Amino acid sequence: MTSESTQNRAWADEAILRINAENNRSADTHLYLIPLPERWGVQLYLKDESAHRTGSLKHRLARSLFLFGLVNGWIREGTTIVEASSGSTAVSEAYFAQLLGLPFIAVLPRTTSREKVALIERFGGTCRLVDHPSEIYSAAAELARSCRGHYMDQFTYAERATDWRGNNNIAESIFGQLALEEHPIPRWIVVGAGTGGTSATIGRYLRYHRHDTKLAVVDPENSAFYPAWLDCRESGTLASDATGLPSRIEGIGRPRMEPSFVPGVIDHMIQVPDAASVAAMRHLQRHAGLHAGPSTGTNLWGVWQLIAGMVAEGQRGSVVSLLCDGGDRYAGNYYNPEWLTSQELDPAPHEDTLAGFFATGTWPA
Repeated sequence: MTSESTQNRAWADEAILRINAENNRSADTHLYLIPLPERWGVQLYLKDESAHRTGSLKHRLARSLFLFGLVNGWIREGTTIVEASSGSTAVSEAYFAQLLGLPFIAVLPRTTSREKVALIERFGGTCRLVDHPSEIYSAAAELARSCRGHYMDQFTYAERATDWRGNNNIAESIFGQLALEEHPIPRWIVVGAGTGGTSATIGRYLRYHRHDTKLAVVDPENSAFYPAWLDCRESGTLASDATGLPSRIEGIGRPRMEPSFVPGVIDHMIQVPDAASVAAMRHLQRHAGLHAGPSTGTNLWGVWQLIAGMVAEGQRGSVVSLLCDGGDRYAGNYYNPEWLTSQELDPAPHEDTLAGFFATGTWPA
């Protein structure tokens, strides 16, 4: 073994140790019990992923992607890390790059919230903005080539970077925290699709451990994931050329099919209007005092429909979903009435639907 390869291996060993030590210092995220009418016989739990150091569910993904890159020999001392992102993954990757002393560049849509851009820069990252969300992939790949860096490519590697069998992944954490609850095996786990990595990890975990739990995935309007899943369910094959439009819900929904999306592990999908995501996000703050972002609202719009179905059928049990990130990142857009108006997003009718649901336990046809 040459001295250069020995030096590279020693640096990688130290980098992996730093990442594992950071994880060892971190407590698990809370699993909150959300108050519901007792007569429904249903318990709802939200796993608060905003409690991570970088404030979102993507902290887990970023850690896994860095470890994946290190053990594959793609990340070495001095390697410039490049990522295409709608914001949250880039925030988390900037943190881990800083932890390892590596340069980090995020390629983002120009519409990314100012708060996320500021967080990336706070962790030492640099942001490159592109005009159209579909440009982030090629721009990031070209940037990595030009600087001889490493393109993390979360949209390809998210589903394979995490050990779905149970190695401190989010599914294992959920079931461990439910162990002493009335219904420790939930009827549903509900998540959104951004890269597809979280749904792939949870879906595989459920099947590997033979849990009697179904996985529901929510998807914003116009995203490519929902129609691709429908096609796969009908034909048995995944149409990789399925396309949609850029999502107005930051962090989830994609204009194209991502390689990490695994439709075969998904039991049910729900397409959610963007304004409904905002309504459910705002309702959560009033109902439970939890200040979350719009992707959490997307989760909850699906959750309430599934719970309404359980109530209608007299089913007792539990449902689990994720609080993906905090609302502070969206003060300038989703919590800004003027911005909502400019985007033609009116949450009021959907807030009326939620009020009716909580009053009656039924969901409108």
